[in-house]
Amino acid sequence: MMATVAPRPEIDFAALGYGGSASANQNLDGKPNDEPYKENLNKRLKCPDCNEDPPNLVEEFSSGDMVCGSCGLVLGDRIIDTRSEWRTFANDDQGNDDPSRVGDALNPLLNGSQLETGIAFGEGSRARELHRAQNRTISDKATKTLLAAYREISNLCEAISIPKTTQDSAKHIFKLTEDNKLFKGKPQEAVIAGCIFVACRQSKAPRTFREIYSLTKVSKKEIGRTFKVLEKFLQSNRDANKNGSFLMVETYEATATTGAAELCARYCNQLYFKNPHLMEKISKTLAEKSSSLKDLAGRSPLSIAAASIYMASHLMGEPKTSRDIALVAGVSDGTIRTAYRHMYPSREELIEKDWLAPKGAGQMNRLPQN
Repeated sequence: MMATVAPRPEIDFAALGYGGSASANQNLDGKPNDEPYKENLNKRLKCPDCNEDPPNLVEEFSSGDMVCGSCGLVLGDRIIDTRSEWRTFANDDQGNDDPSRVGDALNPLLNGSQLETGIAFGEGSRARELHRAQNRTISDKATKTLLAAYREISNLCEAISIPKTTQDSAKHIFKLTEDNKLFKGKPQEAVIAGCIFVACRQSKAPRTFREIYSLTKVSKKEIGRTFKVLEKFLQSNRDANKNGSFLMVETYEATATTGAAELCARYCNQLYFKNPHLMEKISKTLAEKSSSLKDLAGRSPLSIAAASIYMASHLMGEPKTSRDIALVAGVSDGTIRTAYRHMYPSREELIEKDWLAPKGAGQMNRLPQN
């Protein structure tokens, strides 16, 4: 039933005692009326169409209207919802059931109640002095260390386009190591590099040791040592996270070495193919099949992934030079060509018939011999 708006009737405010005439504000003897205004409780709002008594009125708080429940006539607008609001903004995952009406949700990456008031670093010497004085009195050294590490993790991850969920996982792993004093005395840069490496593997977006090394300037040997300690710690402490988190530590499983097929998707996106999804699919299949070749045994997944993309790009008519692929993959163009030479004799086994014409757009004669 469609609601219709009732016309506003002409109201004599003076007769109702709201003022408007001299007699309304005076007593019978002509003296001013000093009594305060009192609402007339005998007045009731009724639907002029239904004229029901008692009136069947419905307050629609979502739209702010007072509506007749019988005919749907809108009798008033801008109704204020005076009901109590008992929603809780606390973090239910942490077992809290406090209907707190102030403050933001608790951050599981920080310690404490997080309800402290901070003085901003404003203009003027007095404001700066107050800011420094408060930091000296209430700031926790452990919280400062965590915040500094979180900023470093965010900056490093954003530099190589790591997703936000993976960043949160790396921060959570770092907090676990700090709470358990796992790397006491170890440089923080090495711990951060290991946390990012583990988080990337767990989120199915692996990065190689070489990429983490070029990002953090921590040696590959040090990253490997930190990774082994972290993996052992997370496996032996699966029950350390009982209340849930960004990274499900209780279901943590050790991951294998990053394969060439896992790297093809990222490299194809950075090479700007016309059809990156098709090129990713073909290069992944080539990389998986190339693992069975004896000549490529023991070679780096980076070189195998780059050689697979090199072969797929020439096969599908979107050739990329070995130098272009080398810039993306982080290997030399000579390494790519060497791996491709081992793949070329087995091209009949590696390339599927569905990729070739007339079903597909690939042509075998496009492949270079070296």
